[in-house]
Amino acid sequence: MKEKKIKIMFLPIFFVALLTSIDRLTKFIIKSKFVLFESKEVIKNIFSITYIHNEGAAWGMMQGRRIFFLILTSLVVVGCFYILYNIIGNRKYFMLTVCIVTLISGAIGNMIDRFKYGYVIDFLDFKLINFPVFNVADIYVTVSMFFVLILMIFVYKEEDIDYIIGKKSALNEANESGKEIETYENENSSEDDEKSVEETGSETGDIKDMDEDTVE
Repeated sequence: MKEKKIKIMFLPIFFVALLTSIDRLTKFIIKSKFVLFESKEVIKNIFSITYIHNEGAAWGMMQGRRIFFLILTSLVVVGCFYILYNIIGNRKYFMLTVCIVTLISGAIGNMIDRFKYGYVIDFLDFKLINFPVFNVADIYVTVSMFFVLILMIFVYKEEDIDYIIGKKSALNEANESGKEIETYENENSSEDDEKSVEETGSETGDIKDMDEDTVE
């Protein structure tokens, strides 16, 4: 079972690499073609491409916390891969699998920026609403988290949550192990009973033979 899961994991890892590459490509193009703080209007008064560096979170919060964000993102990625390993190959959790793959891609995309540059490259700028400039990785994270919450609140039940976090699968393995032990004990008990019956039959036959010899 574990070997099968490991083989199936190659497909989501491929898509993580693909989505992350798309994010990296867009950032490379912006960094190559734009000067810092340069802005080009795409749709008048609605959407622009604005090249900025973000050393913190959205709306300029927690600036300069590079190590904190690297550690936090690493923990998130590890946790997501753990969940992905638990649910991979189960059709019931296909949508969650897609969300987790997308979330990992976004987290890795921004983590590479923080590790390489010390900041995140943002460039998608919606003027219509008061919203921070963001990037493709941010879209991955935001959209995937939205659908994860929808799935957790409206679709999956408590037993599904146990399965997703690995609690139920661990219990199943323990139960299967217990059943194997019980089966083994039952088989040994049956063998002992058969031996006991054979020995009793043998002793009965010996007594009959002795009785016959005595009569003669």
